[in-house]
Amino acid sequence: MKAMVMEQVGKPMVVKEWPEPKCPSDGAIVRVEGSGICRSDWHLWQGDWGWIGFKPRLPTILGHEFAGVIEEVGKDVKTLKPGARVVAPLVQGCGVCEDCRTGHSNHCFTPSNGGYARYSVLKHADFNCAQLPDKIDFVEASAMGCRYVTAFHGILDQGEVKADETVVVYGCGGVGLSAIQIASALGARVIAVDLDDRKLELAKEVGASDVVNGKNGDPVKAVMDLTHGGADVSVDALGIAATCRNAILSLRKRGRHVQIGLTTQGEKGEVALPIDQIVFKELQIAGSLAIQSFRYPAMLSMVERGRLQPRKLITETIPLEKAFSVLEQMSKFENVGISVINQF
Repeated sequence: MKAMVMEQVGKPMVVKEWPEPKCPSDGAIVRVEGSGICRSDWHLWQGDWGWIGFKPRLPTILGHEFAGVIEEVGKDVKTLKPGARVVAPLVQGCGVCEDCRTGHSNHCFTPSNGGYARYSVLKHADFNCAQLPDKIDFVEASAMGCRYVTAFHGILDQGEVKADETVVVYGCGGVGLSAIQIASALGARVIAVDLDDRKLELAKEVGASDVVNGKNGDPVKAVMDLTHGGADVSVDALGIAATCRNAILSLRKRGRHVQIGLTTQGEKGEVALPIDQIVFKELQIAGSLAIQSFRYPAMLSMVERGRLQPRKLITETIPLEKAFSVLEQMSKFENVGISVINQF
């Protein structure tokens, strides 16, 4: 099969012939029909996250936002049949560990991968299966694979956003735009902050009530002025020191901060925070990691009914041969919206 292979950290990925994956006894083979290109793969390509134990074995096929058709199932799979339309969960839990048994399979961290290829594996298929409604096509489904589901978990479960609240989102990449659309769909007023007017324009199109360009002044002051004292919920969707700190400083008393963005070599996981403000304002800080497999039906139902529209975040569909150029653009934050591979 054709695949885009990462052979070395920081070196160009290569599209080449690669052996098709073998089907595990409790897993399934997915014929990939759509694969989103996520900034998480850019992080791995750059060698980030070694400080938290991430070091992929090379060579490898990245790609964790994919949807497609079940081609084959293992002998121990009971609930899934060939021909089923599925989206692969970002984190494919084992189904038997303490995290999985207590409803936190997003912490059974065996990330999916292999989406930058024609065929990939769905591990522990009975536990991780997320079947697609007929109304949702593969391109739209693949746009939900990581960034959208992470934002869904962050906004609904970790941030507990309510309809009458104000949410400020720092960073309008894929996960930030997803958070904006989801919070807006819940009835919240959303303020988007970025340095790129193109991204802010798209943020308005997907639900932001107000936008702030951080190049034009102090974004924290702008948010404070717009909200008359601060947002109820802040989201750092980027993961650099400035956006994390500014997001927390943009909160009103007893506000809630959701950290979705992960850091790069500049921070190596360490960011200075305004501790006295956190104490005096009684601020809450929550991390948000992926989503549990059992939460997919609720999200997919909202998409099916038109309450959520991840398709609006997709700005291009491309062949596999052009995928690496999209990852390269992420080094300079040049990408707008979500790019999806739909030609293999």
